[in-house]
Amino acid sequence: MAATTTILLKEDIESLGGRGEIVTVRAGYARNYLLPRGFAILATKGNVRQVEMERDALLKKAAEERSTAEAQHEKMRTLKFEFERKAGESGTLFGSVTSMDIEDALKQKGYEVDRRKIILKSPIKELGEFMVPVKLHREVTLELPITVIAEGEIIQERLEEPEEEAGAQTAEAASGGTDKAVNAPGETPESSESEIEKTEG
Repeated sequence: MAATTTILLKEDIESLGGRGEIVTVRAGYARNYLLPRGFAILATKGNVRQVEMERDALLKKAAEERSTAEAQHEKMRTLKFEFERKAGESGTLFGSVTSMDIEDALKQKGYEVDRRKIILKSPIKELGEFMVPVKLHREVTLELPITVIAEGEIIQERLEEPEEEAGAQTAEAASGGTDKAVNAPGETPESSESEIEKTEG
């Protein structure tokens, strides 16, 4: 059986626990990875007081970070993004939508989110609607709606409207031209009737 040791986590470690938690891990893992990188400290009988002080400070900081993440989640919960990409008839994209694209889109809205917190196992490579998890905190995750449409759809819809308006204007102009052809230049319907009455008289 592998030797183990007890440590106090100073950072959130996905597979172990959150900041301020005391956990037991393999001694080699602690010695070669967690301790040298400052992710944890040893929790031994000799440093109980130090561990307790560190733990209290870490738990307080973790609570503040969670509160901040929850507030950010509340602000971001109505966000949704639409990306245009060239696509084939089958709906497969010639490009893709990556976590970096989503990070940039969030940044344009004023939200600084590290793309490592955007949980995208692989780039999106097809048209459609997707829910992308954004891990704002170990215990706070935002589900971000992403829609990918074929490049050119929006442009085509906008181009169709002026064509309809132009058709209406052409019909109106044609109608106006027919009315003018009834009377000679400078002549009005009233003046024509007056001349007819004079002739009869």
